[in-house]
Amino acid sequence: MPQTTVPISEAESRVMEVLWQDAPLTSEQIVAAVQLNSDWHEKTIRTLLNRLLGKGAVEATRDSRRYLYSPLLSRAQWQSQESHSLLDRVFGGRVAPLLAHFSQHEKLSAKDVAELRKLVDAIERKGR
Repeated sequence: MPQTTVPISEAESRVMEVLWQDAPLTSEQIVAAVQLNSDWHEKTIRTLLNRLLGKGAVEATRDSRRYLYSPLLSRAQWQSQESHSLLDRVFGGRVAPLLAHFSQHEKLSAKDVAELRKLVDAIERKGR
């Protein structure tokens, strides 16, 4: 797994989603899976795959006459990178303003509020 952060664009994340769901895959399988939910051309998808290879987010291993692609960056690592980036850029690295924003501008369901309460309770228990 990569030790440093690997910046993944929104478009690249769609290729990664396919690999996180079902790796290893051939490039043909990746193209087919991405095209199920987009109108992207094959060349675009292959370009994104090559960028991910160059960034070290994906590896390619030879399997006879083809390559099989697998993620080196896990979904959890990516989610951590993205959430820290969002918090730092938009909310000064603080979680409370993020939650305040969502409570004021987005609908939080009763289930969302209950889950947040459980998380806060768990954090408080750890701190004791």
